[in-house]
Amino acid sequence: MSATVAMILALAVGTYAFRLVGPALHGRVELPARVQELLSAGAIVLLTALLATGALTEGGGFAGWARPIGVLVGGVLAWRRATFVVVVLGAAGTAAVLRAFGMA
Repeated sequence: MSATVAMILALAVGTYAFRLVGPALHGRVELPARVQELLSAGAIVLLTALLATGALTEGGGFAGWARPIGVLVGGVLAWRRATFVVVVLGAAGTAAVLRAFGMA
């Protein structure tokens, strides 16, 4: 067995074990309120960082203005509680129109 296959199997077993810990310890371990707040804030920060890198970069450089403006339009539509289809079509349509007018 190669080192690559062994590493993949080890990561698969670790991932499976990590996923089993949640249901197995549910109700047995109580996290302090401060830790729960920090975990919630950490998830928000992680999702914001993912959104920023996905919206602003492509291939290690700036993606152009059409994509961030499209993401901004999608964010505003989501904030205004539009349906998912409207949010996606609004964001994609905005980016497509801006690209069609030369704002890559």
